[in-house]
Amino acid sequence: MTSTAPQAIGPDADIPANGRSVPMRPKDAATVLIIRRDTGAPRVLMGRRHRGNAFMPDKWVFPGGRIDLCDYRGAAARELADDVATALARTAPAARAAILPRALAMAAVRETFEETGLLLGQPVSGITPGRGAWRDFRAAGVLPDLEPLRFVARAITPPGRTRRFDARFFVADASALVSLDPGTGSGELDELAWFDWDAALELDLPSITRAILHEVAARESEPERPIPFHSFGRRGHALGTV
Repeated sequence: MTSTAPQAIGPDADIPANGRSVPMRPKDAATVLIIRRDTGAPRVLMGRRHRGNAFMPDKWVFPGGRIDLCDYRGAAARELADDVATALARTAPAARAAILPRALAMAAVRETFEETGLLLGQPVSGITPGRGAWRDFRAAGVLPDLEPLRFVARAITPPGRTRRFDARFFVADASALVSLDPGTGSGELDELAWFDWDAALELDLPSITRAILHEVAARESEPERPIPFHSFGRRGHALGTV
């Protein structure tokens, strides 16, 4: 990883304005960078969004998406590390600080599976078959594993866009996957590949995706650096910390 963290970014010109006079409330979302370290230089999993998507078509992104109600329930093989849960709680309204961190982590695991077919989990014997979003996990004899997730960034989509998300970005090592062989996924990502950092930065990326790649590269040599918070207002981009 040779890149360094940028000081600021501009709002994504590739996300069309929605024409609303009142900003849309951002939806809580979670995204995960899965990193392979088994073949020399680190490589990150990226997916290209289908051109039919209303939000960032044809762009290369990390797996992820908005929280679903199912993410607030369901068993896990291991829970979030205490320091990760504490940092995530700082990004939540007080009334949800006790429940939102785990739901965000569960959303990151679920969305990764739904978009890529990759299971971030651990095999567990004697699992009762389930329903809904976690059914396929349980059918494979696997429960979500939240312990490998590390919280590395937060970003809120600029106002006036077709979709708005309050996204928390995680990193997980690919060794935490049950298998490196992807499944079919949902079709939202029409291509999946592992890229080293320089190759990833050459892709057609949203500006926030590029900023997070720089941030994670910087954390390789400075793991205790503050967690950045990217937000946008009338004066443009603001870069703070969580």
